[in-house]
Amino acid sequence: CLDEEGKVHEFGSSWRTEDCNDCSCSDTGIGCCNSYITPVDYDEEKCESIFNKETCSYKVVEKDDHSKECPVHSWVG
Repeated sequence: CLDEEGKVHEFGSSWRTEDCNDCSCSDTGIGCCNSYITPVDYDEEKCESIFNKETCSYKVVEKDDHSKECPVHSWVG
C-alpha cells in the first residue's frame, strides 16, 4: 500500500499517522480511523477542549485556569 505521504506499507501492517489516525494496509487497500475520542457534552461557556498531539487525546479544562479539568458527559470517536 502507498499512503498519502508516499510511504510504502506491507500487507497486514498498521501504523499511526502524525494526525493521530490509526491506519492499516490490506489487499483491498488502506483503511484509517481516528485513534482518539472527542468531547462533545461539556460546559462550552466555562471550558475548552485542548488536543495533545503527543498523546493523541483531548483534555477539557476551564478557560480561565487550565490546571482545572472540567467534567465531560459525552465523547464521540
